[in-house]
Amino acid sequence: MEEARVPHLGMSLAGRILISRPDVSDPNFDATITLLLEHGSEGALGVVINQPSATTMADTFPDWEEMAADPGVLFAGGPVDSDALIALGRPEQLEGDLVLGAHSVDLDEQPALVRAEGISAIRIFAGYAGWHPGQLEGEIANEDWWVVDATIDDLFSSNPSDLWARVLRRQGGDLAWFAHYPADPSLN
Repeated sequence: MEEARVPHLGMSLAGRILISRPDVSDPNFDATITLLLEHGSEGALGVVINQPSATTMADTFPDWEEMAADPGVLFAGGPVDSDALIALGRPEQLEGDLVLGAHSVDLDEQPALVRAEGISAIRIFAGYAGWHPGQLEGEIANEDWWVVDATIDDLFSSNPSDLWARVLRRQGGDLAWFAHYPADPSLN
C-alpha cells in the first residue's frame, strides 16, 4: 500500500471513505464504499453509500420523492440498526455542518422548507456501520480497508452500483488495478 494512503491513526477520518478490500470476510461489506460521518475516541459511524435497495422513495417517503437523489431509492446504510434512518441533504450552495458539506435532514420537516434552506436533493439510509473505540483503527492497521478522500458526488452518485470501481480507478497506482477485480476470482 502506498504510504500516502495510510492515514495517521490518531487523526479523525470523518469525511473520508472506506473501500472494502476484495477479500473482505464480512458479507455486509462486500464491495462497499462507506462514508465515515463520525470518527473519534468514542468510535466511528458511517453509512454505506453504494448499496441501493429495491425500495423506492415513492413507496416509503412519498412526500420526499421529488427531492430524492437518483436513483430515488432507500439505501442500505449498514448492518447496524436497520430501523434507524439517516437522511443527508446535498447543498445547492451553502455548505451544511456535516462531512463533505452535507446537511442532516429531519424527515419530519416539510420538503418545501428543506428545499428553501438550500438543499437540492436528499438520500436516506436505513441502518449504519459502527465501530467501537479502536475497532476501526485495528481493521485499518490489519489492511481490511483502504481509506481515501471522498467527494459530495460520491455520496449522491446516480449510479451507485459502479461506485466501488470508480473510486478505486480515480486513486491511480495499485488501487486502480483493483477496480477490475472479478466478482468471483475462481472463475479466472
